[in-house]
Amino acid sequence: MCGIAVLISLDESTRSLRQILDMTDIIRHRGPDDEGFVLLSTKSDLPPLHFGGADTPDCVYDSEVAYTPEHALQPDLIKDGYNIAFGHRRLSIIDLSSSGHQPMSYASGRYWITYNGEVYNYRELRQELETLGHTFISGTDTEVVLASYAQWGRECLHRFNGMWAFIIFDRETSSIFAARDRFGVKPLYFWIRDNDTIVFASEIKQFTVLQGWVPRVNGQRAYDFLRYSLIDHTPETMFAGVYQIPGGMAIECPIADLLPHPPVFHWYEMTHEPFKGTFDDAAEELRRLLKDSIQLRLRADVNIGSCLSGGLDSSTIVCIVDELVQRNHPEGLSTFSACTGVVGFDERQYMDEVINSRHLKAYYIYSQLDELFDHMEEITWHQDEPNQTTSLLFQWNIFQLAKEVDVKVMLDGQGADEILAGYYDFFIPRLRYLFRNLKFNTLINEVQALKALHGFGYQYSMNMLFSPLVLGFLRGIPRLNEAIDRRAVPPWIDMNRLNAEPRNPIVEADKVEDNVRNYSEWQLFSASLPILLHYEDRNSMAHSVESRVPFLDVRVVEFLIALPDDYKIADGITKRVLRQSMKGILPDRICNRMDKMGFVSPEALWVLRLAKDRFRSALECTVTLSNGIITDTVLELFDDMVNEKRPWDPVIIRLVMFGVWLKQFRVLT
Repeated sequence: MCGIAVLISLDESTRSLRQILDMTDIIRHRGPDDEGFVLLSTKSDLPPLHFGGADTPDCVYDSEVAYTPEHALQPDLIKDGYNIAFGHRRLSIIDLSSSGHQPMSYASGRYWITYNGEVYNYRELRQELETLGHTFISGTDTEVVLASYAQWGRECLHRFNGMWAFIIFDRETSSIFAARDRFGVKPLYFWIRDNDTIVFASEIKQFTVLQGWVPRVNGQRAYDFLRYSLIDHTPETMFAGVYQIPGGMAIECPIADLLPHPPVFHWYEMTHEPFKGTFDDAAEELRRLLKDSIQLRLRADVNIGSCLSGGLDSSTIVCIVDELVQRNHPEGLSTFSACTGVVGFDERQYMDEVINSRHLKAYYIYSQLDELFDHMEEITWHQDEPNQTTSLLFQWNIFQLAKEVDVKVMLDGQGADEILAGYYDFFIPRLRYLFRNLKFNTLINEVQALKALHGFGYQYSMNMLFSPLVLGFLRGIPRLNEAIDRRAVPPWIDMNRLNAEPRNPIVEADKVEDNVRNYSEWQLFSASLPILLHYEDRNSMAHSVESRVPFLDVRVVEFLIALPDDYKIADGITKRVLRQSMKGILPDRICNRMDKMGFVSPEALWVLRLAKDRFRSALECTVTLSNGIITDTVLELFDDMVNEKRPWDPVIIRLVMFGVWLKQFRVLT
């Protein structure tokens, strides 16, 4: 797990390349163990020049491996004729030796890579490649990625099981290959400067150190965030002119073809092979797949731990890991849990249920309100874009605690809700499917189960069933569609100042609520998961910790997506097949939990009671910093909530964080 940077100057100006060091320095947190650079040229007669830096260990300089440096990078060492600079920050996880140094080369220096991530099945791929005549000098997955590209070209991506963002330069063809993993676990951004330079990076903040950088708000994406709580749902970011390569997409082209618009293409498409077995067959297969996924993600040469919220997903991971490693780790797996001590927002009893059933070394952390204000600016800086919830503080503290006790890899349950129909919103497509297919007896039973298990009244169920149908019908009428969007604009946003249109990004994202499978795919690629993975990556890497997500193993995802809907959600029960598969592994109390919390914080209590003056002051700052985008009306909204004239709305948190983001990155509005 690392941080990467690439500068490509089409006018062959060395001025651009000199800033590669600044781009890696600002993300030192992603890789404090080593740093490296290589200068490359599209001119075949110029050899690569590779360098180290202040954090490059002596053993790397002393190494005889071809791609290791002899000197630290200095601006005066950058020579004319070189128009490509690769930079890398290493967090050493696999093969901690100097052989894991990056940027790395392969095939006598033909291919060069800067790489962030892990390909967990690298051992199996290495064996296959060795039978095809490839040889290796390191024990890293990085070298396997390079050899795979040399052997199979872009098709190598389909063989990888893991998370990654990398850029490869082929010196023979003067072409670039940049790719991101299927679900976008690892980030990859690009920014084009002056139509002659393209820059790739792991984090947006890396662009802020470059000449010519002017941070401006992307009004449409800011509207999506402020109104609909969405980020990462399009290739655009909240910074105008900064783009991400979405999950499952890549670029492969000659350097000369990168500008003015990089040719991004889909390399991954979700496959659908309907499962024909019984419900019990599916549970058994899921158990097998999960165990293998977790086993692969235990491959590391450093200490491994796991998040534990007390919910079904993290508890599943912890219990399976305990079964897999208990013989080799007599001290027990380290688990990390966030608590509040506030009734209704604390899952300590469920965490203890798991911990007491297994041989685990448990760490707890209690996050306090004052910490939110202490870390708000720092968290926003690491996140690059404003976040939507105070619960990030809990996740932040967990990774900080992991670092303090020298745990360098953490397992987490992201992705499970999206592929197992874990959110209550999944009852909408469930009810709609039953209604559209005239399965009225099953529909009635489902509504009754929702009331019995979750306390959802019949009116609530009817709203879930018919509101989307009515809205969908109205949106089929163009004038009504426009009216709906315009009425949805809150009075505290000045749309002219924001320079945005009142468009509903959820409708534009082609959200499909007709069945659970389609809704899952929307959640995976356009709604909740991209946001959660963004938070996960930044919070973990801020503390130099690698986070791994076993539920996003491609085999697990495609298997679950293809299951019949009622294997995942039916009779008022979410994640049915996971519950069945974990019987005898999870404590019954966890396996049968029907409530859902996750990383939650007592936001309404904090904002409206314990720190109302501090939050109101923060809102006033947002109004000032936004230069008219956010109007004084938002203060009336806040006061009405404090005085209980209207219910709590988490938009207050988004507005506060928007102001912090404007300040931290000096964004022009």
